[in-house]
Amino acid sequence: MQAIRIAQPGGPEQLQLHELPVPQPGPGEVLVRVSHAGVNRPDVFQRLGLYPPPPGAPETPGLEISGDVVALGDGVAAEMLGQQVCALVPGGGYAQYCCAKAGQCLPVPQGLSLAEAAALPETLFTVWHNVFQRGFARDGEVLLVHGGTSGIGTMATRLGKLLGLTVIVTCGSEAKCDAARDVGADLAINYKAEDFGARVLEHTGGTGADVVLDMVAGEYTQRNLDCMAPDGRLVTIAVLGGAQAQVNMAKVMMKRHVLTGSTLRARPDVFKQLLAQDIAQNAWPMVAEGELRPVMDRTFPLADAAAAHARMEAGDHIGKIVLAVGDGAAG
Repeated sequence: MQAIRIAQPGGPEQLQLHELPVPQPGPGEVLVRVSHAGVNRPDVFQRLGLYPPPPGAPETPGLEISGDVVALGDGVAAEMLGQQVCALVPGGGYAQYCCAKAGQCLPVPQGLSLAEAAALPETLFTVWHNVFQRGFARDGEVLLVHGGTSGIGTMATRLGKLLGLTVIVTCGSEAKCDAARDVGADLAINYKAEDFGARVLEHTGGTGADVVLDMVAGEYTQRNLDCMAPDGRLVTIAVLGGAQAQVNMAKVMMKRHVLTGSTLRARPDVFKQLLAQDIAQNAWPMVAEGELRPVMDRTFPLADAAAAHARMEAGDHIGKIVLAVGDGAAG
């Protein structure tokens, strides 16, 4: 099969097409003939040598896929054979075939394209776990999301609005703020032109955000806390602004703030399967009914994975970038 390898840590040009044996599904796994694969920021970090795959995961990048189940490992229900699925995987997505845990697959409903299906698992699993399971967001609350036009940001906006949240996002330009409002954000703040904390407090009548989904960390940490409501929850999912933060713990105590965070890739399979079950019950019906769709940016052929990474690193994308892998999958 054709697959993308990282020749050595470095720039997008290190993503090269080569041949690998087709993997064989182990117990509890399915083999998916990949139609599309999502492109995510962790893939970029892996290419740079900063985010190695967990033990036992393929060296090939790619954390989410869509396609047809063409083989079953031991213990997998026979009815999965031939199904169209999308799946969260620990690696191996940038390839024509990829193994996935059966419990981390979700069925592709009618009306959802395979390109869209590949754009869902990583963002939906991340947003559902961090905003709703860790952040305990509930209807009527205010959610602040940094990186409002990213794949995560657009998914948090759409899902948050469907579940009754007021959604505020930050973006790096007026054009991106316009795009974020088109996605559904109630307020989009250009963080390069305005103090996002002051705008959040103004928009909420001085109360602040109940939940903050943060990809920046660093000096943003205290700024987030300063514009959070009493009993607010700060959930950190990336440290693009630096892993170290200085926090006024007296303010944390006075306002009863909760600071938490998570990563997804290295979590045990049983956790991911339980998360998939929760999503299947509570969020996937909105996908099946056509209410929840990913915001799509561009689709690149598998051989142009380097160009897809270059687009992500340039920061011009709105929503999800995916790779077309299967025959006739481009578009």
